[in-house]
Amino acid sequence: MICIAHILANKIMLFLYYSQVNALADCNMELPQINQVHKLLLTAFVFFFLACLGLSFPLEPPGNNRQWHMTSDVKEVAGKSYDYIIVGGGTCGCPLAATLSEKFSVLLIERGGSPYGNPLVIDRRYYGFPLIKTDKYMSVAQSFTSEDGIGNVRGRVLGGSSAINGGFYSRASEEFVCKAGWDKELVKEAYEWVESKVVFPPFYLSPWQSVAEFSILEAGVLPYNGFSLEHIKGTKISGSVFDEFGKRHTSADLLNAGNPKNLTVLLNATVKSIIFHHSSYRNETRAKGIRFIQSNGTLDETYEAYINKAKNSSSRGDVILAAGALGSPQLMMLSGIGPKEQLRRFNISIVREMKGVGQGMQDNPCIAVLVDSKPQNRLPDPPQIAGITDDFKIIVEASIFPLSSNSSRVNVAAKIAMPTSKGVLELNNTDPRLNPSVRFNYLASEDDMEECVKMTKLLERIARSKSIAFFLGESKQEKLTSTDVDLRNFCKKNVRTIYHYHGGCTVGSVVDEQNKVYGIKGLRILDGSTFSESPGTNPMATILMLGRYQGLQILRERKADSGLNAKEQTK
Repeated sequence: MICIAHILANKIMLFLYYSQVNALADCNMELPQINQVHKLLLTAFVFFFLACLGLSFPLEPPGNNRQWHMTSDVKEVAGKSYDYIIVGGGTCGCPLAATLSEKFSVLLIERGGSPYGNPLVIDRRYYGFPLIKTDKYMSVAQSFTSEDGIGNVRGRVLGGSSAINGGFYSRASEEFVCKAGWDKELVKEAYEWVESKVVFPPFYLSPWQSVAEFSILEAGVLPYNGFSLEHIKGTKISGSVFDEFGKRHTSADLLNAGNPKNLTVLLNATVKSIIFHHSSYRNETRAKGIRFIQSNGTLDETYEAYINKAKNSSSRGDVILAAGALGSPQLMMLSGIGPKEQLRRFNISIVREMKGVGQGMQDNPCIAVLVDSKPQNRLPDPPQIAGITDDFKIIVEASIFPLSSNSSRVNVAAKIAMPTSKGVLELNNTDPRLNPSVRFNYLASEDDMEECVKMTKLLERIARSKSIAFFLGESKQEKLTSTDVDLRNFCKKNVRTIYHYHGGCTVGSVVDEQNKVYGIKGLRILDGSTFSESPGTNPMATILMLGRYQGLQILRERKADSGLNAKEQTK
């Protein structure tokens, strides 16, 4: 039955395609571009025909073939030592743990539970549900409201935000890679490693995604690029972590690529602080372990885990924070590293004053336009199409997002890709399970406001397209506003998040290009908190890549150190 449903979906897409040829002609699309659309749809049809014959790509259910050790018993880990301790089993932490486990023992500690067996995480039909079903301590998404008054969420599950987002997979631009100073070939290798395991091409487009594709083209977001994982100008279809059966593959699946003998995953445990050792002889401070609690326990019942001492070598492992753009700067301050006034306010002993911790917080301002007149009982539909325009400054996506268990809204959303407004993160309390205070200062700069006005005008053209009117069965859409002044007010009132926040521990301010924390030995940060801008169309692909990339770099570094030590011993 599933194959029949997929083929019928493709038939619907083909019908939409032929119905929209005249609309595409209105945007002066060239014939080769229209042919490219046609070929893509026919290719999708062939893929599903082969699937019906039993020739689909092999899929092993993650979790069923798991060999690495996963536990929620904090006492199993308490008092033990590891070569590497990674705080945060999210988008970056999982590929990093898998990579380091190839040669070293790794403890991956995650404050949430397992994604496996949870339909809200795994099933595409429940896209968006984790974002509307949150609680204080145990839900897979933890909600927070910024000081700007904008609601937001952060992942709280093994797999992190890759377990609750729209699954949209798109690489960063070459310019972003160059600015980061990364090895281009190793970046390519790291992306491909991720893609071979958890990324899938579009076997078909849903009716709404097909309509979104045509409406964005109608609005003049050209050229048409078809399917691409690259961050390129125009309209494209991207990859997804949802497979052809609608099953999500999170970063947790990448743990299957590690060495199970070296990998321990502790769930439902929250890190309170980093343990440091100060050597007056060497005049250095080193991270030597972590203090943690049961996530649903008390703050007083604390456990510890440690970094292994180096044997016959000056090289040793690290504590690596991969707790996200909110979690990593929060944990740095709770551990005594950050702005002096923040630490003193909460009577936290100062390990190192570092003014950059919590600074440079950004979230990409987003405007979402609801194109249907009222909530419907449509199936949620994650984004698969992107329109990239205005010299890469505006990015458009479309989805059907749930409002409740039986209602949803169809929307087209756009974000400012490179905002200039910046905010700050501060502590609210000393409980690591609770949210810190964060202000993003949306649209504070004039450049951002002007970009938002452009973005809203583009959204209006898309929302009033013939394609969307055809989809909704309506003759026309109402105009949003009438003047630029109205648009500025509209932006102020309707700005929201697109969940791509970053900053707080940026490269050059808190960490160096190897993601090592300045002035502290054995401590690194690897997640979106180190970014000064959001990479590519969506950051997930690059954060997944970063875990693999820096893991390989660390392995190379350790190998080089071992070689130097061996030479010294033979002298």
